[in-house]
Amino acid sequence: MRRSRLAFLPFVFPLLAFAEFLTFVSVAHAIGFGWAILLAAVCSLAGLALLRREGIRGWRAFQEAARAGRPPGAEVSNSLIGLFGALLLALPGFVTGVAGLLLLVPPGRTLARRGAERLAERRLGGAATSDLFGPRKVRVHQSDPVTVVVVDEEPAAPRPAAGAIEGEIVR
Repeated sequence: MRRSRLAFLPFVFPLLAFAEFLTFVSVAHAIGFGWAILLAAVCSLAGLALLRREGIRGWRAFQEAARAGRPPGAEVSNSLIGLFGALLLALPGFVTGVAGLLLLVPPGRTLARRGAERLAERRLGGAATSDLFGPRKVRVHQSDPVTVVVVDEEPAAPRPAAGAIEGEIVR
């Protein structure tokens, strides 16, 4: 039986809190307690400012894609990754701040967006993902044609035609 990944959350949050505490203590030891508090406060304020900016940017990109008739999935996923990065930056702590900064810079955001799209494709399937994110890009490898020959020993018996049932579908 496969366990849900959400079952591990009660273990992840205390580990994250412990990692944040150790990181804060080591940063405070390196640069001083007052400077560590000031740095954490500045990171949190920057995260709060970025939350608003990323939210507005995401909403405008969604509206623009909807007006143009494009699937808004790429814009929405890019905005959600940016919002999540800004939220991580707004949380007090250096580990979440660094993770948030990695999601806010373009290479990190692109990698996270591609990962989210791959996860959506695995969970939802190709057709739903194409509706959300637009047509998928695939690589086609050229090779020699393959010929398949099927030999039937006995012809299959013809199936009788099914009769039509007239009626109306009511929902």
